[in-house]
Amino acid sequence: MPSPSRGSRLDGCQQSLAVLAERLRPWRWLWPPLAFAAGMASFFLVERQQWLGATLALGMLVTWLLLLSENLIARWLTRRGYPPPPRGVTTFIAQMVHQETLFFTLPFLLATTAWSSGQAIFTLLMLGLALPSILDPLYYRLAERYRWLYFAFHAQCVFLVVLVALPTLLHLTTAQSLVMALAAMMIFSLPSLMEWLKPLTPRRWLAMLALLPLLAGAGWLGRIWVPPASLWLSGHALSPAFDERARAPEGGLHLTPEALVDHGLYAYTAIHAPRGLREEIVHEWRHEGRLVDRIPLEIQGGREAGYRAWTHKRRFPARTAGDWRIDVMTSGGQRIGVLRFTVDEEEERATLADGRIRRPAGLPGLDLSRLMARPAPAP
Repeated sequence: MPSPSRGSRLDGCQQSLAVLAERLRPWRWLWPPLAFAAGMASFFLVERQQWLGATLALGMLVTWLLLLSENLIARWLTRRGYPPPPRGVTTFIAQMVHQETLFFTLPFLLATTAWSSGQAIFTLLMLGLALPSILDPLYYRLAERYRWLYFAFHAQCVFLVVLVALPTLLHLTTAQSLVMALAAMMIFSLPSLMEWLKPLTPRRWLAMLALLPLLAGAGWLGRIWVPPASLWLSGHALSPAFDERARAPEGGLHLTPEALVDHGLYAYTAIHAPRGLREEIVHEWRHEGRLVDRIPLEIQGGREAGYRAWTHKRRFPARTAGDWRIDVMTSGGQRIGVLRFTVDEEEERATLADGRIRRPAGLPGLDLSRLMARPAPAP
């Protein structure tokens, strides 16, 4: 049993925490925009002041560790005869952390989503998840009445913070970060499954153990829908020739079957990555949706305009006419961007590969990097 003095001190701390939470409640509307601003700052400062961006991301992870230890702290206190922290206070803190996570990671998702692909659905769903975190009646109903769904919400937030933070903190590749994010989500899905399958009979324990790898497998199969939170396509071009010394596409050609056979085709991509990150990417050439070639490349992070890489395809199938696309992928299977072109016998209907470097549609890099100081150029 705890001593009376220690118990009274603990009661005093809990009361102070409850008072502080009540005083903060009128100002909680400030938390989501502050978290979004912190995410924006981390997104840009990781390129200019890497230590500051990493510090912001590390702060996110520390906050999560404190939140995830909530149940352990409550049990530890209860076993020693102390009252657990008030449920309303812990839910309020959890809500702030969920808001912090969702709004902190949004800039990374918005900047790296290939909006012409299924990644747009994933990012819009994450935007939708941010809504219940700022609507108190909905959030507290979720926390009190639908605990399994609340824990699933919690696990998804863990997935996002690990996916975004690890490339910044540890320079892990997108594939490594994705695997660790899926592992974290699977672990923190346990409370959701345990709440959903109550009462936990032996048969339901077996069902839960079977569901966990299924969840991880589904997450891995759906990785093409998940934006690579540290990489984005900053420019692309198609051309019949290439200046390798200047690393620049050149020339112009209508993409007819005869032209492709005679000249081949260069696909140029500039891919932005954090300084210090080495990543293998792949150009996947597809004709009418069918994969016909897969060419790996290695990029290095740190160049503001993106690491310039290209592939030159000379061998084409006998029937080249039709719609083509080049999927720019990570080695782990996440899409960075897409290049599309049409091959046709008639020059008027064929794509003109003119070597012009174009920016992809959407918000690559949020298009605000030009407002920031330029980092030292990478080789």
